[in-house]
Amino acid sequence: MSTLNGKRAEAQQQGRKIKVAILGAGGIAHAMALTLNRMADDPRYTNLVKPYAVAARDGERAADFARQYGLPVSYGSYEEMLADPEVDLVYIATPHSLHAEQGEQCLRAGKNILVEKSFTANTAQAERLLATARETGLLCTEAIWTRYMPSRTIIHDLLASGIIGEIRTVSANLGYTITGKARLTDPALAGGALLDVGVYPLNFVDMILEGRPYDRMATAMTPYQTGVDAQSTTTLFYPDTVMAVAYSSMVSISDRDGVVWGTDGHLICRNINDISAVDVYDRDYRLVKHVDMPEQLTGYEYEVASAANAILDGARECPEAPHTDTLRIMRLMDDIRGQWGLRFPFEQE
Repeated sequence: MSTLNGKRAEAQQQGRKIKVAILGAGGIAHAMALTLNRMADDPRYTNLVKPYAVAARDGERAADFARQYGLPVSYGSYEEMLADPEVDLVYIATPHSLHAEQGEQCLRAGKNILVEKSFTANTAQAERLLATARETGLLCTEAIWTRYMPSRTIIHDLLASGIIGEIRTVSANLGYTITGKARLTDPALAGGALLDVGVYPLNFVDMILEGRPYDRMATAMTPYQTGVDAQSTTTLFYPDTVMAVAYSSMVSISDRDGVVWGTDGHLICRNINDISAVDVYDRDYRLVKHVDMPEQLTGYEYEVASAANAILDGARECPEAPHTDTLRIMRLMDDIRGQWGLRFPFEQE
């Protein structure tokens, strides 16, 4: 047994559960609260995590949230949560522009963090946050759920089997009509399609091509009336004639497919945001394999379980989303926005 796994086994023998607090009470926070409750009732996770608390800037809102999900503790300020020694892991569920500052505050207060995507608003913020994580020795990981899901390994194994030959082209898209959400159209909150939905096609490409570096990039976007990106397309060119195209939109509904084209066939992933099934076609376009993904609680349980186990192991990152991967995607999104000439107000300052 390794030293890390030994730490985990010892903690579990002592009956330790990772107490999770949610920072923020918006839509994604509700999804996480539901996930934590389901994990607490599931024999696979019941001895691992404990739904514990929620923090919001409005005490009444936090209390209502806690009552809705049966959380034992609520806080009317983030400072109250940071002062609670019972909190083991903080899930940061606020707008992108706040992740870096709030993440650093949590780490300085001795709290491990699971940070909702996009990890931060830009690479500079990400590097500062990860430097703080190294300094404090605490867990800091990005909650990009597709990197933790079983679908990732299933797809990797299919491609590794050679069922479609050598990979030559990848395409992925994600689009929803979500301009009604104020944070997504506000430049001051790092709004726009790229950081909210565009991060998924880029991560899909990155996982399929296993993080290989690209040679050059071509990208363009159409702006929303507030100046952030409404929708965009990015093409990445790699060595050996490999190419990948990623589309994102917050003004239209896309089919959400991720497609991998090979020399002997192609593979279609249904809904890259939460893959439900994979279809494999041969060179004659005949369906030769259909794979349904395993049943999930919500899909968020995998990132929570990985973070909890990492804490018990004394690790600073999760194997599914190491810091190098997070930084690579942040740099790519910075490069994309750089070609667009899109900077957020706090970056210009």
